[in-house]
Amino acid sequence: MNFMKEGDFMEISQNKKRETVKLVKKHYSLYLMILPVIVFMAIFSYFPLIRGFIMSLQETRLLGDSEFVGLANYIDVLQDHFFWQSMVNTLIIGGGILAFGFIAPIITAVALNEVQNLFFKKITQTVIYLPHLFSWVIIGGIWIFMLSPNGGLVNEVLLFFGRNEIHFFASLRYARGIMISSSVWRDMGYSSIIYLAAIAAINPTLYEAARMDGATKWQEITKITIPQLFPTMQVVILLNMMGILRIFDQIFVMRNPAIARNVNVLMIYTFERGILHFQMGIATAASFLVIAATIVLVFLSRKIIKYDAE
Repeated sequence: MNFMKEGDFMEISQNKKRETVKLVKKHYSLYLMILPVIVFMAIFSYFPLIRGFIMSLQETRLLGDSEFVGLANYIDVLQDHFFWQSMVNTLIIGGGILAFGFIAPIITAVALNEVQNLFFKKITQTVIYLPHLFSWVIIGGIWIFMLSPNGGLVNEVLLFFGRNEIHFFASLRYARGIMISSSVWRDMGYSSIIYLAAIAAINPTLYEAARMDGATKWQEITKITIPQLFPTMQVVILLNMMGILRIFDQIFVMRNPAIARNVNVLMIYTFERGILHFQMGIATAASFLVIAATIVLVFLSRKIIKYDAE
């Protein structure tokens, strides 16, 4: 059995270094182009992340130096009832957005793909995409107006059919449903365009062969279109999964004291502890717990949908 000498290891290492230097020299322009991105990420992403982790191990004070408290902030967060209540709200609202926000764009994209009138198809795409361009301040205003008990569109329809008006934004029963519905409504058009682009990339010969075999339109959709969209579905699920625990703007704009108990999410909890109560150590500890939970969710979703298999 042959064993490599220490000199052989050094020679291999030197050869790899020479190859690396040659590769960098050959593609130096590409490395120069990516250098500003690396610097930007280091300054505005990774440095604040490291600084935030250090802060999560300290008790921040208005005056004087911060005191190192170790994992005490994390223990306080994990023992806080409001944190777990926020976690439950986040999982329910985020899970609803993930599920309905996954199904609705697929149905919309498949339906639009079957529309033959090009003008109507483009108008519809534009109309359903527009809400994605609006901020949550505008979206919140629209939904508050539609669901208002005084002249709101939905309540006017209920009154027309002889039903009593409903105070949607003052009822815990409807609070989470409103948050889920408004989020799906806002982003459905954007996701639909992604699926429409994927449908346009499907090989037309697959449909031609299916028609020659006597396949119906429903069979073409279920046997060709949907299966061909699986790779796009995997990407959309992963992207949506990354934001499931980071819901903030929507809840901050649309919540009120009457429904806060059912809609306060983790980012609202972090905001209140850090900004309103100036407990920055606890707030950053909660933020890092959210980051850790997000990493776990993304990892599990990748394993479940077998995203790495291709």
